Amino acid sequence: MNYLNPEIKDLKQLGIDKREEYLDASPFPSIVFDNFFNEEVLNQVLSDFPDLSQKKEVISYDNHNEKKFEAKGEKYFSDITKAFTHYLNSQPVLEFLQELTGIKETLLPDPYFVGGGYHEIKPGGLLKVHADFNKHDFTKLDRRINLLVYLNKDWEESYGGHFELWDKNMTKSCKKVLPVFNRVAIFSTTDFSYHGHPDPLTCPPDRSRKSLAFYYYSNGRPKSEISDRSHGTVFVNRAKIKDDIVKEPITFRDVVLDIVPPILIKAAKKVMKRG
Repeated sequence: MNYLNPEIKDLKQLGIDKREEYLDASPFPSIVFDNFFNEEVLNQVLSDFPDLSQKKEVISYDNHNEKKFEAKGEKYFSDITKAFTHYLNSQPVLEFLQELTGIKETLLPDPYFVGGGYHEIKPGGLLKVHADFNKHDFTKLDRRINLLVYLNKDWEESYGGHFELWDKNMTKSCKKVLPVFNRVAIFSTTDFSYHGHPDPLTCPPDRSRKSLAFYYYSNGRPKSEISDRSHGTVFVNRAKIKDDIVKEPITFRDVVLDIVPPILIKAAKKVMKRG
């Protein structure tokens, strides 16, 4: 089955051809493609997309910083969606991303879909501007690339839900992307690649903002892209907006990770396992 738009004859070459555009993008390396996939396939993926608010094994975020639904792994994927997502984790796509991004370390997919897979935001929902978690929960690999597939037909500008890319100093949104059907956003994830959907969704009550998220990793990365330690999602304030985000409380675990050298933490874990 051909998952791509038939007009894309050589995916790897497309990555080579678009590399300069990707690397030169503001405020950080990124690119948007329209009509990237085979429309018939994506129509079926959309048709099979469940109402995540009605499913049991779904992560539901409902706080000041994020109001959204996120599926766990492949549990609710239909057969065609499973085949489609496996393709997005396959060799041809990895080679395309390697060429597009110019990343030297070998890119690896996430078959567990940690934080990825089905995403859905209902009216009034949002995702404040943030930097993503930088290490995979299980493999501890470094998160390098996000690929987002939007699935929203007849999506009007007035509905909102724009994917926004913010500058490092959080003074302005440098790019706003409407999440329309068969639009793909790809960007490099660092501790300073701030992005999100920060304003409440204003679509009709019978609509929702649907997407599929894919994350790609490497074993090691340039030190200039990260802070000193691994972290979860880090929300940041937009300039001149009072109480834009709510800081999450600092836990005892955070304090320990800040002050205890990693080598001592590893040693302690080994001792606890033996016990």
